[in-house]
Amino acid sequence: MVQTNVVGTAHVLDAARANASLERVVLTSTSEVYGTAQFVPITESHPLRGQSPYAATKIGADALGESYHRAFGLPVAILRPFNTFGPRQSARAIIPTIISQALTRSTVKLGSLDPRRDLTYVKDTAAGFLAIAGCDAAVGRVVNIGRGDDLTIGELVERIAALIGRSIKVETDTVRVRPAASEVGRLLAGTALARELMGWSPRFTLDEGLAETIDWVRNNLNLFRVDAYTT
Repeated sequence: MVQTNVVGTAHVLDAARANASLERVVLTSTSEVYGTAQFVPITESHPLRGQSPYAATKIGADALGESYHRAFGLPVAILRPFNTFGPRQSARAIIPTIISQALTRSTVKLGSLDPRRDLTYVKDTAAGFLAIAGCDAAVGRVVNIGRGDDLTIGELVERIAALIGRSIKVETDTVRVRPAASEVGRLLAGTALARELMGWSPRFTLDEGLAETIDWVRNNLNLFRVDAYTT
C-alpha cells in the first residue's frame, strides 16, 4: 500500500511536473481518510484519521498532491468518493459479497452489521471525476462526492433482499469482523462543495444502483467464489 499509494503517487506527480502542457492532475482519495465520523455530514474540513494502513497511505497521497500544488503550482484536484459500488466491483467489497451469496443461498455470512455507509453508484462517481477534471475552481482543493444518505450494513442486507425478492438470513463470520479500533463506524458525505464548485449531485438512488448491480452479478456469478472470504 505504501509503494502503490504513496510512492506511486509521488511518481505520477513528478511525471506531471515534467509535462509543461499538462492541464490537470486528478487524485483519487477515499472517505476512509476521515475515519469514524466526528460530525455529520462529513465535510472536507473534517479531521483526518487513519484507522487502517490503507487509510493512512491515502492521507499521505492526498498530502503529497496538496504539497505539489502549493510548492510547484501543479494543477492538482483531489476527488474524495464515498463508498463507490456497482457492476464489476471486486468480490472483496460488501455489496457484491452480499449479492453473490444472496443469489445462491438463503444464509449470508458477514462481519459487523452496525457500521453505517454512504453508498454511491459508480455512474455518479464517474460523473464526479469528469466534473472535477473540467473544474478550474477545484484546483488545489479536496472535494467530496456521495449520496448524502447512509444506512447500516444490516439495513443494506434488507434492501438487497427486497430487490432480489427473497428472505435472507445473516450469519456472523468472526473472520470477517474487523478489529474494533480499525472499523470505521460511520461515513456520511457532505457534498455542498461539489454542488457549488462543479454542479455535481447524484442522479441514481440507492435502489436504482443496487438493481443494476444485482443484474450484473446474477449474469456473472461464475466470477465469484461465494464459499470463500475474499480479503
